[in-house]
Amino acid sequence: MESDRQPQLSPIRAFQVLHGASVEGEELNTSLSDYHDYEPRLEFDDREVTENLYLAPLPPELLDLTGDIIKRSASDGTIEENFEAELASGLEVYAEISSSSLDDDSFAELNSSGLVEVVGDDEIGRRIIVVSACRLPPRESLHQDKLLRYLMFTLDKYVEQDYSLVYLHCGLNSSSKPPLSWLWKAYKAFDRKYKKNLKALYLVHPTNFIRVVWQMLRPAISVKFGRKMMYVNYLHELQQYLNLDKLCIPEQVLEYDKLLLSKNPKAAEIARLQSQPKEPKPTSTDRSDAKSAPKSSLSPPPTQQFGVSLQFVKENNADMVDSIPPVVRQCVEFLSQPDGLETEGIFRRSANILVIKELQRACNKGEKISFRNDPHNAAVLLKTFFRDLEEPLMTFELYNEILKFQTWSNSEKPRRVKILILEMLPLDNYKLLKYIMQFLWKVQDRSCLNKMTSSNLAVVFGPNLAWPPNGQMSLQAIAPINAFTDFVLRNQESIFII
Repeated sequence: MESDRQPQLSPIRAFQVLHGASVEGEELNTSLSDYHDYEPRLEFDDREVTENLYLAPLPPELLDLTGDIIKRSASDGTIEENFEAELASGLEVYAEISSSSLDDDSFAELNSSGLVEVVGDDEIGRRIIVVSACRLPPRESLHQDKLLRYLMFTLDKYVEQDYSLVYLHCGLNSSSKPPLSWLWKAYKAFDRKYKKNLKALYLVHPTNFIRVVWQMLRPAISVKFGRKMMYVNYLHELQQYLNLDKLCIPEQVLEYDKLLLSKNPKAAEIARLQSQPKEPKPTSTDRSDAKSAPKSSLSPPPTQQFGVSLQFVKENNADMVDSIPPVVRQCVEFLSQPDGLETEGIFRRSANILVIKELQRACNKGEKISFRNDPHNAAVLLKTFFRDLEEPLMTFELYNEILKFQTWSNSEKPRRVKILILEMLPLDNYKLLKYIMQFLWKVQDRSCLNKMTSSNLAVVFGPNLAWPPNGQMSLQAIAPINAFTDFVLRNQESIFII
């Protein structure tokens, strides 16, 4: 009987475990921070997970686990690649949730709270989804199953393509914290399509609660899924991966981050240096002029196509045909080949970030670019061009009109859309929109092979064609923008008459 008892850890070892240290040779959790000497103050009482410091797996009665699952997962502490099949026995309870068709009115209160925000794409074309714990309603006012249905209903629209998830942990408290049994049920309910296309999960401002729960649930979570999780102790650590200005970060989280930085001078100094604007480096031809001119007066080289306006590209490319930027034409012509049009998941998958950055640099220098025979490189580069424009293709002026699209009746939509595109859109923007929509029509025409229908393409391209002047797009704005893009694509033959 003595051998069956769980070994107690020493106080030092227990402290290490609580801070994410490995247990019995397990790998440390991935982290973007080099500073783990300061543990943020817990926002709620987490005694329920820290009373037993040896971090044994949660008992079956708490997690609703069957003894059979525990037995099968105890051999090496993980369930490998086929973990969804291993846990399938628990999914029947939530079959109704995943298949239910719920409209946005069912979750009007949650939608308006900003709990979940879809904020566009990262620099390699992955959709970014932000979940803010500080906006969770109290448990007493929201049934936990309804919360799960809302999360699934919201994410369902975006998980068919690669995406990144940012979880802002600050603000979670005892009144809003979901029970641990719910966390396990949620993990089971989010099936393979949610986990497979998730490429990065950033846990921002983690506390002991997150680290301990992760250790407790680790026996039932695949190693592959675990590698996607990254601890982020400070917001500036996300800057190299995501544009913080587009994340819709709540003020409470920003203030909490400042508080943490005030207690760590070294991290605060790094944050200060990263926040300073980076000036473009002068080329060899204008380096002498740069010495006598203020840095702020430097303009991009005439060959640059990313991060500038359509007018700039046109003025510096005298041979540009029909207002189509050279990089757009190169991408479209490459993807218009059968191998490109028939690539499954084209525009839905991300590409290697180093390859995309190298293609951008070559393009901005006026050098010849090679897609390395990979259609995904061309697809991501094309989306990146539209996303990096100084002003969206549909212009800031038309943004609010596009948001009204779903309020128009079906009979008046054709007329109103034509007014926006034919009368209000600048001519150069019109020509480029026509060019890209005619190309996307070819893509959706091969949807039997590439799986990209007009609605799928609208989800991918919509947020890259229209966004507000402040760059922060709310979740409520995504639906009308995508619906507008889908309508234009399906009716492109009757809309583009010039």
